[in-house]
Amino acid sequence: MDAPLEPRAGTQVVARVGAVLRAVSAHAPAPISTSEVAAATRLTRPTAHRLLSALATEGFLDRDGAGWVTGPELYLMGSIAAERYDIAELAREHVRELARLTGESAFLSARRGDETVCLLREEGSFPIRSFVLHEGIRFPLGVASAGLAILAFLPQEERDEYLGRARLDGEWGASHSVSELVERLERTRAAGYSVNPGLLVEGSWGMGAAVFDERGRPAWALSLTGIESRFRDDRRRELGRALLQHAHALSQQLGRRGSP
Repeated sequence: MDAPLEPRAGTQVVARVGAVLRAVSAHAPAPISTSEVAAATRLTRPTAHRLLSALATEGFLDRDGAGWVTGPELYLMGSIAAERYDIAELAREHVRELARLTGESAFLSARRGDETVCLLREEGSFPIRSFVLHEGIRFPLGVASAGLAILAFLPQEERDEYLGRARLDGEWGASHSVSELVERLERTRAAGYSVNPGLLVEGSWGMGAAVFDERGRPAWALSLTGIESRFRDDRRRELGRALLQHAHALSQQLGRRGSP
């Protein structure tokens, strides 16, 4: 019989497996190489390869040429989890209507731990578009407009704890220092919606509004992205009202769905 893993070692393995699975899913539908997984997870290439191979043996991943893709076990588990967590069908009408009303690209993102992941995208009619967001892309809370909106409405203790350990300015630049993030979060709470003034890609702006689950916690966000000239002061107020209207309506729908 194999010796049981020490708690700390077991936790580390789980964290590494989770990081590998997220790296593969974030790259979907295209295959991702072992070297790319190692770079994304900050693991050595041999360690990444061992984990990828083990996950493939269990059906969580598949080989596709020289790369890795998600496997059938993830699909089966996802189908079961979707019964509890999937809000795509409820949210789709709101994402489409936001794109139609504003002409901008509209999105639904979900909180997953310390990150947001984009679940839905709908293109607006305006011919010049921002391609910062796409389905499957992940950002730390507080970076993109969706993550700003969600982080702003977490309980203060939880928000402060995250800001104390996230150190976003190391990867995302000085505009993501704790002091600047706190200011943006305060503005988000005052307005009800977040504004990302081209902090990810110069000239590409975003706005977001949190969507709350049946417990009143921010678990998703609706957002809009576009070029800077489309996000002037007067129009931001108009876009903010639209985001808040649809985020509130979706939160109410989710609340009714979660009621006994």
